[in-house]
Parts: sequence; C-alpha cells; structure tokens
Amino acid sequence: MSELLQVKGLKLNYGPITALKGIDLTVEKGQIVAILGANGAGKTSTLKVISGLLKPTAGEILFNGKSIGGKPAFKIAKMGIMQSPEGRHVLVGLTVEENLRVGAYKIKSKKQLMENFERVYTLFPRLKERAKQQASTLSGGEQQMLAIGRALMGSPEFLILDEPSLGLAPLLIKDIFNTLLKIKEEGTTILIVEQNALSTLKIADYAYVLELGKISMHGKAEDLIKDERLIAAYLGG
Repeated sequence: MSELLQVKGLKLNYGPITALKGIDLTVEKGQIVAILGANGAGKTSTLKVISGLLKPTAGEILFNGKSIGGKPAFKIAKMGIMQSPEGRHVLVGLTVEENLRVGAYKIKSKKQLMENFERVYTLFPRLKERAKQQASTLSGGEQQMLAIGRALMGSPEFLILDEPSLGLAPLLIKDIFNTLLKIKEEGTTILIVEQNALSTLKIADYAYVLELGKISMHGKAEDLIKDERLIAAYLGG
C-alpha cells in the first residue's frame, strides 16, 4: 500500500490556545482511517487543517507526496480531497439534485457528471426518490446521505467525514457505515472523525485516538477494539 496522506508534527493555535500539539498520522491508499476522541480533543481542527479551512501553525501535510499545508481549501479540493462537514450544512433552499450539482462544481465532463449522479443514487437510493424535493424537507438521516453524496459528486480520491453519525438513530448509523464500506470498495480512501467509537472501529482499518490535541493511542482497528483502556474510555466498558 502507498501513503496517500502524511501529517507530520501538526500544530494549530487559536490565539494563545494550542489546539493541536504536534500530530503525526498516515493514511494509506484504499483504507478507512478513524480519528476518535472526546469533544474538544482536536478532531475537527485536524480535519479543517487538512482540508484547508484552517492554516497550520507548524508541521507538514503531504497528499500524494505534495505539500498541501496552508493551501486554500478550493485548491485542496481540486487535488482530490472532499469533505462532508459536521452538521451536514446542506443548502436547505435547494433541491437534492441541486445540492449534488454544487458538489460537482469542478467536474467539467457531462459524462463524468452523469456517472457521479448514478454512483450517488446507487449508494443512496432515497436521494434518487427525493431528487426534486427541497433539502429542508429531508430527515436528519437523509440530510447526512446528501452531505456525503455531495462530497462524492466531486470524484474525490480522498473523502473526509466529520461526525457522520451525529444525531442519527442506530439503524440509520448502521446503514451509513455499511455505505462507507461500499465507497471504500469502489476505491475511495476515507478519513473519518467520530465520537461513536465502536461503530467506527468495526469498519475502519486503522485508528488514532486524540486527547487534548495529542495522539494518545493508535493502531489497527481490530486491535484497538479489544484494548481495555479504549473500552473503558470510549466504549462504555
């Protein structure tokens, strides 16, 4: 496997507060890699720096061997990194189809655009049923599907997901996570931030645990799911 993303010594300050204190992580091509941790651990900050929404204070981020740390978000998106944000942020005044088209803003080929629609509608049949409905009429679960679908419309090589299970019923969480496995099988690498540690470790290949801006634990997901410290802290052990 080859390394798609490398983060080395990543630091981030919000004024006098140090949010990230020197993070190192690697994502191999074709993997699902999870970042776990409690609220305020620095998970979302890490994602925002990778996707260009925040500038790092120090450290290096390499994507496909090229430095992307501090580049603007639109340039990083053009390189093949797309993010589905925490809280979904769907455009409620637009239809499902219009929201998906927004995600495909960098796709110039009509054939590719149609293929991307087909892919998203195959992964999320409910979105196809509701294509002409306004996003404001969708349930929370459907809005989450739309947020992931919108990110996929940009043909990402690397998909970033921030808390996709937030506020969803257990059955819906299972559906979404099963779909993430399909997305991985289709060749898209995934970096996922989650508080729902158990569900995430079941689908992830590798995981990092963040505590107060530092990585406190990392390893293969199948090993971490049995780790007594992790069970006590996050899995209700």
